[in-house]
Amino acid sequence: MRLLIFFLFSITFIKAQPNVVFFLVDDLGYMDIGAYNDASFYETPNIDNLAKTGVKFTNGYAANPVCSPTRYSIMTGKYPSRVDATNWFSGTRSGKFKSAPLHSNMPLKEVTLAEALKENGYRTAFLGKWHLGPTPEFWPENQGFDINVGGHNRGSPPGGYFSPYKNPRLKNLKDGEYLTDRLAGEAINIINEFHSKEEPFFVYLSFYNVHTPLQAPKKLVEKYQAKATSINGKEFGPEEQVWPGAKERKVRILQKHPTYAAMVEKMDAAVGKVLSRLDELGIEEETIVCFTSDNGGLSTSEGSPTSNLPLRGGKGWVYEGGIREPFIIKYPSMFKPSVSKVPVISTDFYPTILNLAGVKAKPKQHLDGVSLTPLLNSPKGTIKRDSIFWHYPHYSNQGGFPGGAIRSGSYKLVERYEDGRTHLFDLNKDPGESIDIANANRDKVDSMRKELHSWYKKVDAKFLQPKGENRNPWRP
Repeated sequence: MRLLIFFLFSITFIKAQPNVVFFLVDDLGYMDIGAYNDASFYETPNIDNLAKTGVKFTNGYAANPVCSPTRYSIMTGKYPSRVDATNWFSGTRSGKFKSAPLHSNMPLKEVTLAEALKENGYRTAFLGKWHLGPTPEFWPENQGFDINVGGHNRGSPPGGYFSPYKNPRLKNLKDGEYLTDRLAGEAINIINEFHSKEEPFFVYLSFYNVHTPLQAPKKLVEKYQAKATSINGKEFGPEEQVWPGAKERKVRILQKHPTYAAMVEKMDAAVGKVLSRLDELGIEEETIVCFTSDNGGLSTSEGSPTSNLPLRGGKGWVYEGGIREPFIIKYPSMFKPSVSKVPVISTDFYPTILNLAGVKAKPKQHLDGVSLTPLLNSPKGTIKRDSIFWHYPHYSNQGGFPGGAIRSGSYKLVERYEDGRTHLFDLNKDPGESIDIANANRDKVDSMRKELHSWYKKVDAKFLQPKGENRNPWRP
């Protein structure tokens, strides 16, 4: 009898499956967040508090410098090069050469993060930007999500940020409502519903902010117009100031764009509303919250609304400005607030969330992700991985060159695909990648390039194709 009583008592106190709320922001730069940049022009109090009360990774990366591939990496735990999903769907811009072959959907055979959680009793909901398949068969409702609010094939918000939107997955529109507010409200309603049924849930809120078009409520824009008057300095510089030796390209070197700032604040406020609801429901302690972006800030085209300095480049570039991201994980009942400097990447979310949720790992699925639990447990924790990689065999809309990269420890090697040139940087000493130390470190270059080329073979990476008279693109 005593054993039976003890057994029943133990069952009562078994930890329930944690909920998961995942925030993904479109085109948000590392330097756009106050928690990562004390001098940021933008105001992000809710995300700053999330970073303060969670685990903040200072070397967190997107798997690609543009959106769709990184989104694929989060959903699958794989490098996008494994299925040739290496550019935004469907970006095939050519330059001196044609871009590499591009596969423009997330294959249905992938067991997505949503599907893995759903198999284990979770209710799942997707809200916002999807951009992982051109036709309905590849949309969220066919990739593991019970509910789909707004997710379809478009990369930017069709019809803009103010209602009426032209979105087949958004109904009952209110005149003049702001898209970011609408998505936050929908997320809160879904959380209320799932919680009322005592079901563990996975809510994936994928903001369209801060992607173009640049639109925000007038009063909020006026607030930042006034704030910008006190900031002096040159807003733009020639491209050589950031990428020596390249063609001139207009690049923002100072944060003070009022509309972009207003869009950042609206996104931050939406995050705050969702987090506040978790607290009101008394489930904050048992909810895993993840926050990141799909690529770096837009600094070299389409209005160049933000600056990533001192990081080099931005969206569309394999330099740090294009791939280093805000990267935060919070799970109050399990981990204390801390800061980790260990390099991590977007493929890691999948196995980490499964691990924290008590769901059996799927190593054949999340081939390239590593559970970050040791880093969440302790700032001095370690993970079993030597290097992380990037492969972008395309000419980006933002001016970025086709190239790859590898980071090992503090060293980062960048390889250009038109001619095979390499550059080496020590990110601990030179996070802005302004000092190429390749010539003085040929052994390091050779060893890292060898490792990068071995990885290309492992993931069956594709490269530039002949074009016209240019018949011989470089091959590793």
